[in-house]
Amino acid sequence: MNCIIIDDEPMAIKVIESYCESIDSIVVLGTFTNALEAIDFIKNHSVDLILLDIEMPHINGIDFMKTLEDTKPVFIFTTAYPQYALEGFELNAIDYLVKPIPFPRFIKAIQRVKQQLKFIELNNNKNSEDSPGKVQLEDDFVFIKSEFDNVKILINDIKYVQGLKDYLKIFTQTTSPILTLMNFKDFQAKLPGNLFMRIHRSYIVNISKIDLIQRNKVIIDGERIPIGENHKEAFFERIGI
Repeated sequence: MNCIIIDDEPMAIKVIESYCESIDSIVVLGTFTNALEAIDFIKNHSVDLILLDIEMPHINGIDFMKTLEDTKPVFIFTTAYPQYALEGFELNAIDYLVKPIPFPRFIKAIQRVKQQLKFIELNNNKNSEDSPGKVQLEDDFVFIKSEFDNVKILINDIKYVQGLKDYLKIFTQTTSPILTLMNFKDFQAKLPGNLFMRIHRSYIVNISKIDLIQRNKVIIDGERIPIGENHKEAFFERIGI
């Protein structure tokens, strides 16, 4: 896995680089204290992963990623500012690490990257006989069986999913809630893992749609969704709180 590190603090680069050197599967191709200097490098080299700070001079990490629409590798934000977490996930960041970054937390983030890269590879190598219903990485929609129809749902429109015994209730921005006879595991497999997370035994949420986080709840469009005790630690860790 080829990666680059972008951070305006040399000491932060040194720490992250040492983490990468401890993981055999990572090769650091370059480090940059100025994000603008990394643009041509990314275009001319095979970069799988960007480890990227947010608050930097000249251009911040969020705006930097917006400039890479056509050549965007997967990326992880590494920052001292947790308040950018939701905006980071809206950009489809694989993870959001808040400094100082514990090494075990770094390893978890790299595992997510590996899963995502494997998923990308599988989809790039797909053939015309791919199983129906399997969501491809470049697809922005899924088809869901609801009663006698197969309903097309845009992935980015999904706000959250509620489990109701044998059914799932899918809440979107553009349609009435959709009921489908499906279990959580099968449906979650259809969703990009960097954007959706199960926060309760009865709820999956689109992280980018969260408006407010309380101690035991998230608020999406005025709806209060509980955070389960068994999911709380992973959820707060994921968003850097």
